[in-house]
Amino acid sequence: MKILIVEDEEKLARFVELELMHEGYETAKAFDGRTGLEMAETGEFDLVLLDIMLPELSGTEVLRRLRKKSDIPVILLTARDSVMDKVSGLDSGADDYITKPFSIEELLARIRAALRKKSVHSSSAQVLGTGLLSLDAAAHTVTYDGKEIVLTNKEFGLLKKLLENKSIVLSRETLLEDVWGFDYKGETNIVDVYIRYIRSKIDDVFGVKIIQTVRGVGYVIRD
Repeated sequence: MKILIVEDEEKLARFVELELMHEGYETAKAFDGRTGLEMAETGEFDLVLLDIMLPELSGTEVLRRLRKKSDIPVILLTARDSVMDKVSGLDSGADDYITKPFSIEELLARIRAALRKKSVHSSSAQVLGTGLLSLDAAAHTVTYDGKEIVLTNKEFGLLKKLLENKSIVLSRETLLEDVWGFDYKGETNIVDVYIRYIRSKIDDVFGVKIIQTVRGVGYVIRD
């Protein structure tokens, strides 16, 4: 496995690099956003560790541009710990984030989780759907009756998880663990919020009911 470290603090980048090499990962480093983006787009890496505050291009902008071409796992390294900063990063396409200062053990655990998730996703069906709704995992697109629906990264991941488990009722806790990450510490009602977002873009627009609520349990999509 090869990991790209995009971090302008050279001492921190070197420290992380040494720890990753000790764990058996191959590594490469970039110290500004523009170089990091160019390296990430080569397709040579399995995961990117991406600082938010970078020269040339911010980490958020790097992520936004990268997501147009690649679904490579990205973990944000950030000194910002406000809820809005985290939500912004996740909605821009990050798979996870870790707040500085962090322990190397926690970082390694998050890397392992992101790589496991990538492995599961790559082996799952690439085109999913129900009725006139179609989700193409490889192209990262969703359509209803041929009309494209624009979803954020987390909305896409949530819909994909439900489509992968059609007719199975998934609890909020399960959806949090699989879509937001095993260590998400926010309220479980974030799932309800994102379900409403998806419904506003699909159900309300096309007059359908794709995601069903099972009161006291969770959510399900049935054919």
